[in-house]
Formats: sequence, C-alpha cells, structure tokens
Amino acid sequence: MREAQSTITIPFHDIDVMRIAWHGHYVKYLEIARCALFDDIGYNFPEMEASGYAWPVIDLHIRYAYPLNFQQKIIVKAKVVEWENRLKIKYEILDEASGKRLTKASTVQVAVNIESKEMLFESPPILLEKLGVLE
Repeated sequence: MREAQSTITIPFHDIDVMRIAWHGHYVKYLEIARCALFDDIGYNFPEMEASGYAWPVIDLHIRYAYPLNFQQKIIVKAKVVEWENRLKIKYEILDEASGKRLTKASTVQVAVNIESKEMLFESPPILLEKLGVLE
C-alpha cells in the first residue's frame, strides 16, 4: 500500500531535562510523516477540505521502545494499512544511522462530512481514488 517517509533531526526545543525528546513531541513527528504521505497521494488537508471531508484522528497508539536524543537523525515512515471504513496508518521511527526501530505507532482517522458534521461509516470514494484502489 501507499507509504512515505520523512527525515527529522531532533531539535533542542523538543528535549526534556533528561536530554531526550519529550514523549508528546512524537505525535508531531508522526504528523510530519503523515502529511508527506498525504502529499504523495495528492490528498492533504486542503484537498480533504475541498472534497467536503475532514479526517480527525480518533485513535492513537505509540510504543516507545527507545528514546530519541538531541540532534539524532530519525526516519519516520507512514504506511496506509486500512482504508475502507476508516483510514489506519502505521508508523515506524528509525535511527537514520543504524536503521534500528526506535518507536512504532498507529493512528485511525474517520471521514466526517464538513457540512453536516456527520461521521461516515465507510470511506468516501475520493479517498479510494487517491489511494488508487477504486474499482
């Protein structure tokens, strides 16, 4: 399925007193990779809005296996794994130098009609078209 990745260097303003990235910043790193993925398929947030749908995150899971350190270069991979009734994306954060997996995560998003504010129980055709799975 569709996959994208981003390379990030952990900045000073993201570290805590233990000199590692504060756990809350990981969500930001996932978002950067998710936006790269959406850019790749031509359906990032402006295109979503233009299509009449918002895609809020309704579920987030992060498994922190190893810390991210100041100035460490990481690769954040985002891969679409479900798209029919919801959009599920799995992530891996890897150390750029060694390739070691440091973190894994997933998000679930659902389509919401912007006008009616109603959640859809299946993904709209525009998503399937952008993913190249519309039959």
